[in-house]
Amino acid sequence: MSYEQLADLTQPQRDRLAFVELRVRFIGEIRRQDLVSRFGIQSAAATRDLALYKELTPGNIDYDATAKAYVLGEDFRPVFDFPQERVLSWLTQGFGDGEPLRIKVWVNNEISARLTQPDLDGLACVTRAIHQECPLRIEYHSISSGRTQREIVPFALIDNGLRWHVRAFDRKTREFRDFVLTRIKRPTVLKGSEIEAHERSDQDIQWTRIVEIDLVPHPDQPRPEITEMDYGMHNGALHMKLRAATVGYVLRKWSVDCSPDHSLRGPEYRLWLKDHLAIYGVKNAVLAPGYRSPDQQRLEAEAD
Repeated sequence: MSYEQLADLTQPQRDRLAFVELRVRFIGEIRRQDLVSRFGIQSAAATRDLALYKELTPGNIDYDATAKAYVLGEDFRPVFDFPQERVLSWLTQGFGDGEPLRIKVWVNNEISARLTQPDLDGLACVTRAIHQECPLRIEYHSISSGRTQREIVPFALIDNGLRWHVRAFDRKTREFRDFVLTRIKRPTVLKGSEIEAHERSDQDIQWTRIVEIDLVPHPDQPRPEITEMDYGMHNGALHMKLRAATVGYVLRKWSVDCSPDHSLRGPEYRLWLKDHLAIYGVKNAVLAPGYRSPDQQRLEAEAD
């Protein structure tokens, strides 16, 4: 599709074609009803949009008569240049799926830039595997093991505030783990490959466990009432319910002092985890500033 062909279309048409591409690229399929529901158009109009996209982008989509859906073509080449932030917003929050234009802002604002962004082609493979419930073959690069070949069963994206991960069952280590998206190379969706019962998300204890924590103003910080205002606390505490798999990321992102005796010092530690035992058994609690498990504390006491 050329820019001239795009320019000849109306803005609503371009938005609908952009949605078609977004769905197919990152979900792997689109049906006529998806367009009807998203844009409030008639079925006949949705049929014309799908036919138009197929005509203008040969090889991008194919019709699967069995699934009664248009699916990703083997010769897919993206036409719309979506920024990573908008794609991730759409995948995780469900908006921003019109044509990627520079939108006029009504209030000036500035958002801190991320230092890392996932490659969209790699991200698309991961999200298609999640949606289609398929294993994914990847080349993964880690600091400890270097480059390895793995098969994973992904089921969710996690934003830890600094970078994006995918939560997945790792067939190499036979455990559920987080994989950094930017370290995934050469992903291949293994269509038709079965997923075992023990590889599904409902078997991930760290994912299904809900942890309740209370954050309070750090005792070392002056004017606790200001901290209460900043974080919208009620009765002097911020109560949160989090998946165990995300707890360490959240506590690190917000620089929460998780030491039992609130011993961390510095202006960044405005919050304190009121009960450090609340995150006992959370695997990524090691990321929480100052956290020491009861076992660690016992060993330290015995060494004194």
